[in-house]
Amino acid sequence: MYRNKETLQKLESFLLEVEKPARYIGGEPGSICKDKENVDIRFAFAFPDTYEIGMSHLGMKILYALKNSVPNYWCERCFLPLPDMREKMRENGMELYGLESLDPVKEFDFLGFTIQYEMCYTNILEMLDLAGIPVLASERTGLTPIVMGGGPCVCNAEPLADFFDLFAIGEGEELNLEIMRLMEQCKREKTTKAEFLRRAAQIEGVYVPSLYDVSYNADGTIASITPKNGAPQKVKKRFIRDLDKSFYPDNFVVPFVDIVHNRAVEEVMRGCIRGCRFCQAGFIYRPLREKSRETVVEQTIAICKNTGYDEVSLSSLSTSDFTDIEGLLCDLNKWTKENRVNLSLPSLRIDRFSEQILTEISSVKKSGLTFAPEAGTQRLRDVINKNITEEDVINGVKTAFEGGYCAIKLYFMFGLPTETDEDIVGIYDLAKAIVEQFYQNPNRPKGKAPSVSISLSMFIPKPFTPFEFEPQISGDEMNRRVKLLLDARKDRKISISYSDSKLALLEAVFARGDRRVGKALLTAWKSGCVMDGWNDHFSFEKWKLAFEECGLSMEFYANRRRSYDEISPWSMLDMLVSKEFLIKENERAHNFEPTPNCREKCSGCGVKDCPVHKAG
Repeated sequence: MYRNKETLQKLESFLLEVEKPARYIGGEPGSICKDKENVDIRFAFAFPDTYEIGMSHLGMKILYALKNSVPNYWCERCFLPLPDMREKMRENGMELYGLESLDPVKEFDFLGFTIQYEMCYTNILEMLDLAGIPVLASERTGLTPIVMGGGPCVCNAEPLADFFDLFAIGEGEELNLEIMRLMEQCKREKTTKAEFLRRAAQIEGVYVPSLYDVSYNADGTIASITPKNGAPQKVKKRFIRDLDKSFYPDNFVVPFVDIVHNRAVEEVMRGCIRGCRFCQAGFIYRPLREKSRETVVEQTIAICKNTGYDEVSLSSLSTSDFTDIEGLLCDLNKWTKENRVNLSLPSLRIDRFSEQILTEISSVKKSGLTFAPEAGTQRLRDVINKNITEEDVINGVKTAFEGGYCAIKLYFMFGLPTETDEDIVGIYDLAKAIVEQFYQNPNRPKGKAPSVSISLSMFIPKPFTPFEFEPQISGDEMNRRVKLLLDARKDRKISISYSDSKLALLEAVFARGDRRVGKALLTAWKSGCVMDGWNDHFSFEKWKLAFEECGLSMEFYANRRRSYDEISPWSMLDMLVSKEFLIKENERAHNFEPTPNCREKCSGCGVKDCPVHKAG
């Protein structure tokens, strides 16, 4: 097995001085090592957060195995080292390396980041710097390495435009291999980076930010976005049409250390039928596509056998919306119970939580169940198109309590469009009704009390949603509403936790920001901002100073309502859902009108060849 001797020697000199050294050594079961002499294209798959978080990410598992399935391609992994490891690396003159070979990633053809969360942006700059790669794309003149990004955040990649060579828009299974094949061709022809990027822009789903000029109006809004050098007017996202025929790994890398989700994962479907108006994933991953029951069972068995995991999770945006979820669980349980494998469903809608589903997942430890009503009153649930009633909630928790559960966690958002004080107090009223439902269960466990945990997250307007036009409330207003809820709480069986308004403000800035925000990002990183998604590392004061130094206003990006005809920073991207539909849904929200889910009635979102629409 090839391992870079120089890196190995340096690691051996200090590795035991850092926390959890197993994060940094590679060699885990299921990891893939190849002979460098037989490899034409090398890809460093970078997750801009800790090993424990990155190794839990399903997309990384799929694309890692897919790229390595090509004999002359080698995909390796790298993650953000923790501060103690970064300090040791810099002290010893070490650069960011791939876990499989221990070679510096700057020697690879691609450094590809999966970008899952806006607050990891400074982590990306830190990893580029640690790799010895210039953070600005304009300063990287050679053909390689190409710095590329993918994931949900690239549906508005503009705050990162100065740092990346290209972005992969949509699902990556086909797209990544096409980009790598183009690099293979360009290396043979010894083309320039500019020529590679010009050709890459012709691949459907590839956005090259340097091939688009942006101009601004006097009021700071965007005046125009103009493609050049043959780049398309609109970059259309890629998506996999048939999940049964799409690549899915039969083995995962099994880490030496405990990770956030340390279990096997089977993806059962992509997309969502629901259309919650705040939910970006529900729109950018359309249309809904399901695997067959047979494929899910076959892949689940293979991944459990090859990894040795004793728990498997069925993954999707809303697993309980799988067409025949009860039949699927019944099929799976025939194998999982016999082989003592726990089956978990992390994405359950409370209106689809049935006694049969509870029975099928009863092997999982009853530590608690999580549901997301999102809003405390029916009026506001109609505004956000949650399409559940209080009766649905009560019936769901009743089933849970009768099945032996005592702890319920509830997710709510606050600061939603049209939200009133009555809606805020309604959050507590709903939680109180759930507590009362526990005591109405005649078979409740003796000597046990219910536990209802309310988790509040601040509304963040996201691109490609009906609420992309909406303002975020101010931090002061958020604090007032939180205090209102805390003052309303009388029952100590109900606990309340809430997000940081300053962090949420910055997330909203990046979610709807334009290219100018990249200057503040660079300034903040240079001032020491890294790992901003972690409370003990986040410094709002440094971010505030960075925006002031760059002459930018956070409030301009986060706290103003945008007109329907304003040119958005992401206007060059086509995520298949039409802007006309988003406007219509925004208008329906302000009229308190829900929209039926896709299986009940097609709402005309603009997605062509939608399998749900065809089935209807």
